[in-house]
Amino acid sequence: MDKIWSEKLKNRFLKYVSFYSESIPFVDAFPSSERQWDIAKYLFEELKSIGLEDVSIDDNAYVMGYLPSNIDKEVPTIGFISHFDTSPDYSGENVKPQIIENYDGGEILLNEALKMKLNPEEFPELKQYKGQTIITTDGTTLLGADDKAGVAEIVTAMEYLVAHPEIKHGRIAVGFTPDEEVGRGADFFDVEKFGAEWAYTMDGSEIGELEYENFNAAYAHITFKGKSVHPGYAKNQMVNAISMARQFADQLPNDEVPELTTGREGFFHLNDFEGNVSETTIKYIIRDHDMTQFEARKALIQEIVAEMSEEFGEDNVILDMKDQYYNMVEKVQEKFQSVEIAEQALKDVGITPNIKPIRGGTDGSRLSFMGLPCPNIFAGGHNFHGPYEYVPLQSMEKAVEVIVRIGELVAEK
Repeated sequence: MDKIWSEKLKNRFLKYVSFYSESIPFVDAFPSSERQWDIAKYLFEELKSIGLEDVSIDDNAYVMGYLPSNIDKEVPTIGFISHFDTSPDYSGENVKPQIIENYDGGEILLNEALKMKLNPEEFPELKQYKGQTIITTDGTTLLGADDKAGVAEIVTAMEYLVAHPEIKHGRIAVGFTPDEEVGRGADFFDVEKFGAEWAYTMDGSEIGELEYENFNAAYAHITFKGKSVHPGYAKNQMVNAISMARQFADQLPNDEVPELTTGREGFFHLNDFEGNVSETTIKYIIRDHDMTQFEARKALIQEIVAEMSEEFGEDNVILDMKDQYYNMVEKVQEKFQSVEIAEQALKDVGITPNIKPIRGGTDGSRLSFMGLPCPNIFAGGHNFHGPYEYVPLQSMEKAVEVIVRIGELVAEK
């Protein structure tokens, strides 16, 4: 990619991360935070300004636009999708990116006052980006490359194709979604309006990733109600809700947790614990690539709840459990040319494909079950959802090239 387009891409990304668009879990409103409207409205105007057609923004903040075909034969309409919200796991307010040009391969100081550094000994992936331009945080917020890098790549690729009509392509749809980070990004996505036979989420991590398998996912919130009594007179009287929660947690396998699993291995993840003697709530996410194992994990949760309900009373152990999304592989296989074309595009722009299961989910996993098969392609970032997040500019450039090449390959095939 030449310097002019690289600068466009970089500046576009820096503009996007300046928007505070953090989503909020477990609220009824959609989008979950009003602040997401700011970037949605900006994208709506930007898509019109670069020359896309039928650009729209709906009542739920979904933004869509279309690049018309420039060939005289009928080929499938394809799409590219990214989300513009950022994770509530870490603050996304007042992001101050740092640009490290010609990275020397050593430590990167994020924040001197906080003594925070990106160290290649701790984050060995850094070593492969020596000599490149790396965009980091200042150590006080996340960066937002998840998934504003993906948004910037899609918009830049569309602008590039508009500016280069000699590159032949069919009709391309683009869509930008709110609330992906809280598991609701596809809730009101209009697949029929989007009109693509298949699409790609630009929401993966490091350069080369191509994914069409993901976790089956559910959450389980368990509330324990105890009985508070003065501790000096508590014998045979107090029922400690905190102890009840600990008793529950102790019955789950202690080696099936995120920090001890990899690949297709599933887990139970305790990600919130709040309460007191009278009432305590613990919140788990449940993940497994294999549907049978996924159902077994949920069944174990239910069995423990049933046993504790018998011990403490069913009104004192309350389970709220719900499926969130499923493994997209069975749906993507119905349009497997989507994967084959993406793999070829990666090779054509000089990237070795890294095909692996996602240890997470994307909008694409739910969209696949809504009738829009949706593999996932790298957006280039690392260390998402925290202050050590970074993205190499050259990875973003390659993602733009992949999008353009996919458009070409669909037209050729």
